[in-house]
Amino acid sequence: MRLDKFLSEMGIGTRSEVKKLLKSKKVTVNGETITKPETKIDTDKDIVCYNNKQLVYEKYEYYMFHKPAGCVSATEDNIHKTVMDYITDTVHDDLFPVGRLDIDTEGLLLITNDGALAHNLLSPAKHVAKTYYAKIDGMVTDEDVNLFEKGVDIGEEKLTKPAKLTILKSKPISEIELTITEGKFHQVKRMFEAVGKRVTYLKRISMGPLVLSDDLKAGEYRKLTIEEINLLINN
Repeated sequence: MRLDKFLSEMGIGTRSEVKKLLKSKKVTVNGETITKPETKIDTDKDIVCYNNKQLVYEKYEYYMFHKPAGCVSATEDNIHKTVMDYITDTVHDDLFPVGRLDIDTEGLLLITNDGALAHNLLSPAKHVAKTYYAKIDGMVTDEDVNLFEKGVDIGEEKLTKPAKLTILKSKPISEIELTITEGKFHQVKRMFEAVGKRVTYLKRISMGPLVLSDDLKAGEYRKLTIEEINLLINN
């Protein structure tokens, strides 16, 4: 990789800014001061330092984001704030949200630039489980639990795949957790509409082995731990 590209991807500056920094002799490769932006480096072997601080290259970045209501799961949008507007101090500029949550839905989103991992998590063939917490306008019953386990008709060619519905509170405004292995458009809302009830609040709390941290407030994000990354990759 070219040295100027490496420095730019590490967040040191734009390509033009990096060229000026190189002229100031603040960058070393394996202890040698380098001023030429076209210098080729091996990101796995060479030791690059800026202002005497080593820069460790990471090809991929992984972030857990607690999506708030009111923003869209996209990299850009002309009308609404996007989830990427909240992610401000990343190294790479090619990050994206893995999958989508409705604009009024809160909860767990994975933000990364690892396309292969995103494909695996979203592939229908993988049946990656996603769990949601929801408030429901209507009394959720054991009959609903049984129906969801068999699959419900949401107006498509086939019934939904078996889903696990757990009742936390069965009242006029019920509270539930629901685990599904599909990602159909507005699926959770449509499933409850199919049994005559309405979702009034929806929050995704897990995706595959990744669980939303309790201490991560809406609008906040953090890097995934090595253990979390390995769980996702090996899932």
